[in-house]
Amino acid sequence: MNNLPKLFISISDLEISIIVGYADDQNNFELLEKISLSINGKNENRISDLDKMANLIKKNILFIEQKVNYTFKDVIVILDNFTNFFLNLSGFKKLNGTQVSKENITYILNSLKSYIDKFEKDKKILHIFNSEYRLDKKKIDNLPIGLFGEFYSHELSFCLIDKNDYKNLENIFSKCNLKINKILSDSFINGSLINNDDPLINTFFHIQINEDNSKILYYENDTVKNEQKFKFGSNIILSDISKITALNPDTLKKIIENNVLTYEIPETELIEKNFFKDSGYRKIKKKLILEIAEARINELKNIIYFKNINFGRSLNKVKTIFLEITDKHHLKCFEKVYLNIFNNMSKFDVKIFLKPDTKSIINAANIIAEYGWKNEAIPVSTPKKSFLSRIFKEIFD
Repeated sequence: MNNLPKLFISISDLEISIIVGYADDQNNFELLEKISLSINGKNENRISDLDKMANLIKKNILFIEQKVNYTFKDVIVILDNFTNFFLNLSGFKKLNGTQVSKENITYILNSLKSYIDKFEKDKKILHIFNSEYRLDKKKIDNLPIGLFGEFYSHELSFCLIDKNDYKNLENIFSKCNLKINKILSDSFINGSLINNDDPLINTFFHIQINEDNSKILYYENDTVKNEQKFKFGSNIILSDISKITALNPDTLKKIIENNVLTYEIPETELIEKNFFKDSGYRKIKKKLILEIAEARINELKNIIYFKNINFGRSLNKVKTIFLEITDKHHLKCFEKVYLNIFNNMSKFDVKIFLKPDTKSIINAANIIAEYGWKNEAIPVSTPKKSFLSRIFKEIFD
C-alpha cells in the first residue's frame, strides 16, 4: 500500500478546492484535508490574475503540507467549467486479408493525434477515447487484434482545452513548485461515476442544470463524444415566475424552500398568507406557478437537447437521460415537472443524478489518474526506426 498523500486541486467557476488524501489497498481514497477558496481571479472561463491565484493556492498548500508533514511535488487537477472542445475522427487501414495487428492500430492512433497537433495548434489534448472499432464495416465491441479482414476503421474522440488555458495552469502551479501530473475534466469523472452506478448503460445524456448555467454531455459506448454549455440555469425559471406573478423573489424563494407546491395541486388552491409577512398579501394560485415552471422547463429541454442541432443525430441512440439539478430546493419542488417534461412522451428513461460528494469524486479521479478509464487511450509517438514500447494501455491489458 502506498501511504504517501496525493494532492488534488479542483477549479470551478466559484471556487478552488485543495484536497489531500491517500488510497488504501482497495484503492479507496481517504480524505485527510480539504480547503475551499472563493475565486476572484477567474472570469468567463479564463484565469485573469495568475499571480493572485498562484499566491492563494501556494499559501494554502503550505498550510496543508505542515499539517500532514509532507511536501508535494505534483498535483492532479480537476477542471470544471473550463471550455472543453470535442472532435471525433476516424482512421483507416487496408488489411488485404491479413490480421489486425498492434502496429496497425498504433499507426491509426498516432496519425489521428498528429492530425490534431497539426490543425488544432491552439488546443491541448486532455483526453483521448476509443469510440468505435469496425472491421469490414461491421462494428466490433473490442479491439479486433488478431482478426482477419480487408479494411479496418478506428474512431477516436478527442477532448481538448485551449492551449493558453493550459499554459496558465502550468504557470500557476510552477509558481507553487508543483508539476501537473494529470488534468481531468469534471465531466469525464461524472460520466465514470454514472457508469459505475449503471454499468449496463453506456450511451446516455448527462444534463446538468446549475443555478446560473447549464450543460449537456453526450456519452456513447462509455466515451464522452460531445459537450455544450449554456448561460442559463434554474434561476431563469424562478425569474420568470417572479415577473409573471409579481411575487417578490425572496417570497418566491421561501415558497420553493418550504415545498408547498405539489404536482397534483387543486386548481383553486392559493399561496398561504404566512409567506407574505414582508409584503401585502396577494391571491396567487399555486397551479399558476407550476404552469409557468412547466412552460419554462419545456423551453429549456428544447434548447438543451430536443431541438439542439448539435445533438440531433444522438437522439435516436439515447434511451437514458441522467438529469442533475444542483439547487436541492428547486429539485425537490419541481422534480416531477422535470421528469415528466424531459421524459418527452416516454421516449427517454429520465434518472435524477445527485451531485457526488467530494470523496466519491476524488476516489474516481484517483483511479482514472492511476489506471486510466476503460475506453481512454493514451497518446504516444513513434520513433523513426523502432516500435515504441509504451502504447495504449488497452492494447496491452
